[in-house]
Amino acid sequence: MRIYIAGPLTADTDEAVLQNCQKAIDAGIELMRMGHTPFVPHLMHWFDTRARGKGVNFSWEDYISWCLAWLEQCEALLFLGSSPGADVELEAAKKAGKRIFYSVDEVQ
Repeated sequence: MRIYIAGPLTADTDEAVLQNCQKAIDAGIELMRMGHTPFVPHLMHWFDTRARGKGVNFSWEDYISWCLAWLEQCEALLFLGSSPGADVELEAAKKAGKRIFYSVDEVQ
């Protein structure tokens, strides 16, 4: 199953951002080990860092649009926690009738 991972990314410190990314990546690793195909939007952190280093500044709206396009391709969403973006993604998944999981343990 293609599973979109939604959860907080941005935070007050670089360390907290990294922890958020690692939590999402760890969930993706577990989903892959289970035979699923995760989409980990938190990897966009490094995309954004590279873009900004090249003088290209994408907006939050650019990223949420990108994320929602990928969410459409997934059968399910794993919700790791609330944030402005994750809440938008959760509502979009619910509206589209996708399966919603709140922990990796719920996924089979």
